[in-house]
Amino acid sequence: MSTAPPSSPSRDISRPASLGGILSVPGDKSISHRSLILNAIARGDALVQGLSGGDDVISTMRCLQAIGVNIKPAGAAGSYTVKGQGAQLTEPSDILDAGNSGTSMRLLSGILASQPFISVITGDGSLRSRPMQRIVDPLKQMGAQIMGRQNDSFAPLVVRGGGLKGIEYDLPMASAQVKSAIMLAGLSATGDTVIHQPALSRDHTERMITAMGGKVEENGLDLVIHPANLNAVDITVPGDISSAAFWIVAGLCHPNARILVRGVGLNPSRTGIMDVFQEMGAGDSLQLLDRRTEGGEPVADILVTSTELHGVEIGGDLIPRLLDEVPVLAVAACFATGDTVIRDAAELRVKESDRIATTVSELTLLGASIEATGDGMVIHGKGSGPDVLNGADCESHNDHRLAMAMAVAGLLAEGETTVHGAADASVSYPDFWQDLELLLQDVR
Repeated sequence: MSTAPPSSPSRDISRPASLGGILSVPGDKSISHRSLILNAIARGDALVQGLSGGDDVISTMRCLQAIGVNIKPAGAAGSYTVKGQGAQLTEPSDILDAGNSGTSMRLLSGILASQPFISVITGDGSLRSRPMQRIVDPLKQMGAQIMGRQNDSFAPLVVRGGGLKGIEYDLPMASAQVKSAIMLAGLSATGDTVIHQPALSRDHTERMITAMGGKVEENGLDLVIHPANLNAVDITVPGDISSAAFWIVAGLCHPNARILVRGVGLNPSRTGIMDVFQEMGAGDSLQLLDRRTEGGEPVADILVTSTELHGVEIGGDLIPRLLDEVPVLAVAACFATGDTVIRDAAELRVKESDRIATTVSELTLLGASIEATGDGMVIHGKGSGPDVLNGADCESHNDHRLAMAMAVAGLLAEGETTVHGAADASVSYPDFWQDLELLLQDVR
């Protein structure tokens, strides 16, 4: 294992004889974003603990501070006080920078659409290439004026908000980000906002609005958002299951592993990855311990031990519940017996990278038998033998999840793997490389 610092542009990884330890993953990124945004527009002060320290959440925090929200550290790492501003935010004096975070840009656009001032929000090169018309169209229908590049399809976005009215809107895709942008705007609209979903997606926004005194009616896949003034609430953010997924795959697929991941959020809209692993035959090698509820969200410790998996077909309504985990799921599928087919995941093509193309290309470098399809991939699993993958040089493609997925592949591959762009992991998991080293130290 390389001893290069976490900021090193590359990391060298080899498969250890055994893998084990106890660790905690960063606070759930989706809940972290929402705990800041919703408390920012609520009345009163809130203490947010366990906040994700990743770059994406920091981007949200800085944007909120730039529109007048007082957010300050409160003692322990990951703890912040948020002084709610109600519906009255402040016009920013400069361009808002969402960094690499699609969640920041899309959710904050819903907030900015409700404000009677002009704002400009942009991001890095990757974010400026991601589709934004999916939020621009409904926010325009609600009465906001929004302009962007290429017929309002891409950032930077210029927003003149205020004077919103409720609408009835058919979501073209199951997207928590698009849904949440509309819901956040709907809180300040005149009249109710009705959203028709094609399938379920993450419901953190609905849960948090309700916890803050708002009213969201759910009728199957339909949501009704009533205008509301929210009240600030203290929030303890559970561990991010998307981050835990990397250690789950490492534990299941390494031949001699035992890993305990503490305090992971198990919101049903996020646990598609757990369902898939059970279908792949994980059984008692994936156990949920000390189940509890924290801040309205189900939480448990996850104990992972080595096992043998088999291939499955994944698609349909399950995809929105595990979309972020597909790159590392593809790594697990390499070690399964038989084929794993992932379909209905075309949304992966417009993430931080084209995650279908980049996952396939990088795993192919390691010797995987894998092929891309228009909306997913097919992985021809080779079972749990020693030469399923072989070490190679791979790239992150400026994508945090791909960097971490390739690191897990390196833990499982024969020979040495070098991950270039390793520091990209900090976007969602600043301590990823330290935690990986911890799992090696605990079994030395």
